[in-house]
Amino acid sequence: MTAQIIDGKFLAQKICSELKQKISAFNDNSPCLAVILVGDDEASRIYVRNKQKKAAEVGINCRVIELSSSIGENALLSTINELNNDPDVHGIIVQLPLPEHLDKQKIIFSISPDKDVDGFTPYNNGLLSYNHHDAFISATPKGVLAMLQSIGIDLRGKHAVVIGRSQIVGRPMGKLLLNHDCTVTITHSHTVNLPSITQTADIIVSACGQPQMIKSSWIKDGAIIIDVGINRLNGHLCGDIDFEDVKSKASYITPVPGGVGPMTVAMLLANTFEAFLRQKDHPQHHCCHGHDCHCSK
Repeated sequence: MTAQIIDGKFLAQKICSELKQKISAFNDNSPCLAVILVGDDEASRIYVRNKQKKAAEVGINCRVIELSSSIGENALLSTINELNNDPDVHGIIVQLPLPEHLDKQKIIFSISPDKDVDGFTPYNNGLLSYNHHDAFISATPKGVLAMLQSIGIDLRGKHAVVIGRSQIVGRPMGKLLLNHDCTVTITHSHTVNLPSITQTADIIVSACGQPQMIKSSWIKDGAIIIDVGINRLNGHLCGDIDFEDVKSKASYITPVPGGVGPMTVAMLLANTFEAFLRQKDHPQHHCCHGHDCHCSK
């Protein structure tokens, strides 16, 4: 057996082509994504440039707000509040990581849920937990689900093991798979005898950030392997999966690079377009969903 490759780059391009066509129907009234970049982290700059490029390709205006690494928390919160109240901005993301003196949770939670196209706020996480159709789902888990659906697998009853419990990938991934009727096990750094769990999995989604940790002995024949990890080993990019070792035993596998990464960007843009449509239909002030509002309008 040699695993079939799930080509994230190809699938993302297909999604972006469809998105471009939909956005073009609105002529000059295009969606706007605001990206807040704090500091001079080179990896973050590369990620932001990639988002800008892909946004431009589909017709989304990507507005990058570059801020000093020494910015105070109140000043950053004020910037987010201005974007929350700007009717020309439809989606807001804060590029992570942030400098250590800033409270990441407080910053992320200040984004209006209707513009939270990363799906990180408690409101959208809560909607995901309730399997509510209005939830903005984190781009990486949403991309992984699309990759699984692209191979025509019936997810109902499948045992899915998620490796990693971050708020960005692991936890929302587990909820999303559960919402699609998988039996889900979430594992992490304190899980005892991890291989004994992964050996029972029909689907493995790894987001643990340990280069080539998962070997063929960790999986059962025919397992579907989704590698979210992006690591650097001996000067080369690799995932959490030992690709060359595992591909002879899995039925499907994603490469690194060219797998989940392009899908994450595509789904972020899809979320931005969805936010644009919602705000176009309901242009009133959104930030507090009809509750007592403490934002400056």
